[in-house]
Amino acid sequence: MVNSLINEPKNFNLFLDLLKQLIRVPSVTGAEHSFLVYIKRELEELGIKTQHYDGLLVALGNNPKNGILSAHIDRHGVICTGPNEFQFAAFLAKNRSDLKGNSVSEQTFQLISQRYINQQVHAYEPYSGSYLGMGTIKNAFLKEEINNLIFEIEGLSHLQPATPIAFSDKLKQNDNLISAQLDNVLSAAIIIYLYQNGFQGTAFFTAQEEAGKSWRFVHEWFKKQNLCTNELLVLDTSPYESREEANKQLVVLRNKDVNARFKSPILKQLKSFCKKNKLSFSCKDKFIEEKNKIRIEQGLKPLSLGSTELGRIVMESKGKIQGTTLQIPTTGYHTVDETASIESVKAILFILSSLYITTN
Repeated sequence: MVNSLINEPKNFNLFLDLLKQLIRVPSVTGAEHSFLVYIKRELEELGIKTQHYDGLLVALGNNPKNGILSAHIDRHGVICTGPNEFQFAAFLAKNRSDLKGNSVSEQTFQLISQRYINQQVHAYEPYSGSYLGMGTIKNAFLKEEINNLIFEIEGLSHLQPATPIAFSDKLKQNDNLISAQLDNVLSAAIIIYLYQNGFQGTAFFTAQEEAGKSWRFVHEWFKKQNLCTNELLVLDTSPYESREEANKQLVVLRNKDVNARFKSPILKQLKSFCKKNKLSFSCKDKFIEEKNKIRIEQGLKPLSLGSTELGRIVMESKGKIQGTTLQIPTTGYHTVDETASIESVKAILFILSSLYITTN
């Protein structure tokens, strides 16, 4: 990894404390309301104005045009769908309308079902977030008839249909690595931390990204406000198969996804900033394209470039809303052991603070 010129974020331990708090608040795809309310309170305590819509929380600082950030806040979990019946929340039949089969989530969820066995889970009331009981996943398997994962859970047979069940989780730190279900509570923590340290721009916290729907909420907000932008910066994690792959870069950018090419001055600005400050970076689309050359030579099916929230927004807005992505490389995607390097997190905080927070 290239040596970097990262300035140590002030109060980084406070950032970790914030992340620990957020991880403990459940936010299963389709049942994010209580988590959005939690974020709303955190921001309003800082004096930041908020607008709460169905599936979207908008934060507006005193200078809303100085940075437009977005992060989805839903995490994978389970939904009770009938008598002692539990399904993977993001891929319920009712949630599939926006899924096209080309996202990384859809291409990997079948492969990771066994990782959830013996995982402790807890149910909660979807509106208030009230605790409804603890259970343990005893089995998980693909039910081809409904094209979804079915979970056998011990201890939650009393639940009513539509009750969300979150993976019990807490932040773990091992040397220079942190682990939890980081996608995408990590980005939510980053945005709140920025507001705590002087950020006064705009931020979107979106629901149902794992079900392919989050783009709708942001796109609709811009249409209602009769606004356009080419500076929307979407924060997320980016999965890699090994730490060796993940450690080749501190941050991950994108020129495009399967839906659209990203044409934004922010993309050029991020590349220039990383080069100037010796922050190692890569572009995920180029990484996948290089990997696909090898896969095609081996007679394997090429990987999808991935479907992102931003790509759908750009495509559906016909380019009226443009931007780019800024991601943290991780391993252990979509589990409670998703892992990121602390150096990568600090690099993201350094980049965003340098771009959007004025220091006197």
